[in-house]
Amino acid sequence: MKIFKVLITSLLILSGFAVYSKPFDGELIELGNRREIFIDYYLIDKLEGTFLKKHDPIDKGPVIYFEEPWESNAPAYITVIKDGDLYRAYYRGGHSVSEGKTTQNTCYAQSKDGINWKKPSLGLIEVNGSKENNILLDVEPETHNFSPFIDKNPNANPAQKYKAFGGDAKSGLIPYASPDGIHWNRIRDDGVIKQGWFDSQNIAFWSESEQVYVCYVRSWTGQKTRGYRSISRAVSDDFINWSEPVEMSYGGTPYEHIYTQQTSPYFRAPHIYVAIGSRFIPHRQIATSEELNALKVSPGQHKGLSEAFFMTSRGGNRYDRTFMEAFIRPGIGLNNWTARTNYPALNVVQTGEEEMSLYVNQDYAQPTGHLRRYTMRLDGFASINAPYKGGSVITKPFVFSGNKLEINYSTSAGGEIRIEIQNENGEPIPGFTMAEALTLIGNDINGTVTWKGSVSLAELASKPVRLHIYMKDADLYSIMFK
Repeated sequence: MKIFKVLITSLLILSGFAVYSKPFDGELIELGNRREIFIDYYLIDKLEGTFLKKHDPIDKGPVIYFEEPWESNAPAYITVIKDGDLYRAYYRGGHSVSEGKTTQNTCYAQSKDGINWKKPSLGLIEVNGSKENNILLDVEPETHNFSPFIDKNPNANPAQKYKAFGGDAKSGLIPYASPDGIHWNRIRDDGVIKQGWFDSQNIAFWSESEQVYVCYVRSWTGQKTRGYRSISRAVSDDFINWSEPVEMSYGGTPYEHIYTQQTSPYFRAPHIYVAIGSRFIPHRQIATSEELNALKVSPGQHKGLSEAFFMTSRGGNRYDRTFMEAFIRPGIGLNNWTARTNYPALNVVQTGEEEMSLYVNQDYAQPTGHLRRYTMRLDGFASINAPYKGGSVITKPFVFSGNKLEINYSTSAGGEIRIEIQNENGEPIPGFTMAEALTLIGNDINGTVTWKGSVSLAELASKPVRLHIYMKDADLYSIMFK
């Protein structure tokens, strides 16, 4: 009899009519009107015939080459910021200051669309008797890993709209500020975060969800000679006084060398931090020294391989690594299989009504070093995916605000999505049942869910509910109550 009931329940779920039958006594999720993207199991209670699917970014080719004499073929630690209608890129260069001596610098490029980039002549730093260059800073050690952000703290000083960190283990992370993103000055002459190795890109931002500044820094698990490159996190109320960094956890997944982490709030759901960084495998090498010399790869970058990975955080000292597979695999050609190439730049930015872009530093330490653009649909890091035979999703109970449900989805011509609203115990709510739901077919970033032609959910706002979603040959990227 028990087996019979399980079979009947499974059939009902797959046909779109299953319900829970036991009272809910857990903790409700306060969803409010924020967007939820399906990059983890935060909102998911049950998957029947469906699964979370990672999506591959689309290669759109090079956008910036590092070929000026004051730039470097090993720029690394690149930051891309969408600042209103302007896109800004900050990256490490290097120029000669005297015979046999060079200094690292911070170079700047900008774009009106995130695709076509220009290197403006800033007139700030002199190189070889001329200030006709795009260098905005040449103070070491900060320029080794200078990483800016726009301060979204509503109480921030307008003259310090842009902030940044740079420094090494000796100096600590030294804070900088700028009124315009071009002219930078130290806020303090000494480091304000001093516990860490810092020999990577150390990333700070104002967290809208946690209401503090957060900073993710390079650390090591165990002893440096025997451990793994890892990440620790510090917090601050004022950007000057910081807590001692605490090592992040990774949900029980295996340790890897995380060379960069690039943790930043996702611009359409800032309570979710997206980390598209680089994992480093130090002892792997598939190209011979002769082949690497032919590519003119710097000798120090022969040993090791790197690739982009994807993880997320919802604040605190924990990352979620639902997807352990590479986010972007190294491309065809040995130039893509050298140490420290394939390093993603910081931030994912919107570059079209339905498109967002991320940028990857490729051909590192080679004469052809460049920044490459990859695209995804909005919210398209991952999705709940259903095959042609169909399946369903049941969410955890939550409360929301708003009066309509908007979803980002795509189906095949033969596929579909239907959504039922249930109470917290899994019982269909009259007026919002699967039988009354409009069948959604198509491909839409902002699709609206309706029941018998009605979109209004005002009567359900602030009440505990679940979603029961039936899907066939379809992807669901995000939901949002508006």
